[in-house]
Amino acid sequence: MTEFTVTSLVLLPIGLGLMGFIEPCSLGSTLIVVKHLEGTNSATKVAQVSIFAGTRAVFIGLLGMLAVVLGTAFLGLQRGAWIVLGVVYVGLGLLYVIGKANVLMVSLGPSLARLSNLRGSASLGVLFGLNIPACAGPLLLALLTAAAVGGATGRTLASGFLSLALFGFALSLPLVLAVLFRPARRAIDWLAGLSRRLPFWTGLLLIALGLWSIWFARSPAVMTSM
Repeated sequence: MTEFTVTSLVLLPIGLGLMGFIEPCSLGSTLIVVKHLEGTNSATKVAQVSIFAGTRAVFIGLLGMLAVVLGTAFLGLQRGAWIVLGVVYVGLGLLYVIGKANVLMVSLGPSLARLSNLRGSASLGVLFGLNIPACAGPLLLALLTAAAVGGATGRTLASGFLSLALFGFALSLPLVLAVLFRPARRAIDWLAGLSRRLPFWTGLLLIALGLWSIWFARSPAVMTSM
């Protein structure tokens, strides 16, 4: 893979996934899962968090594949696709910067608050994994848009699955560490103190990515491939 492909398919999804975890409402859902597993034995903890992280990665990865499929309907419209991606990123970034990103924050999947009352079910890891915190919604939208653009520019279903699955895994990884390792819980408490300032920097990052995408749409690499 080229350096650009590694960045867009691997590093960016992981980075946005970790950012999504540090968002305030994501940290709140983390506490629910951690408390749910308190008092259980090590084997149960490992099994539940493994199923949780794996389910979330696969679930979000499948959404990425669907986005690629939708994007293939516009195959060949490379320049326009990159411009659309840039506009979406800049728009999301501005919402973060001005503190209005909450309009797009919708939790997907079963409610963790309701699931927290259940105990001992082997399927709880799956149910937890199907929940996507509301705070991660705008970031998920950004990556789904990128996956759709990938479909329009000829990327494969596997690339869409990989990028979104990595996002889902990164969104879960700190929680997995918090459940399995007590020192990691203290680190999450420290991150909670930074969570209120994070949306502003997330917004600036998305704006920068959006402006780069619009610039890239005008580059010779795109123009010659049209």
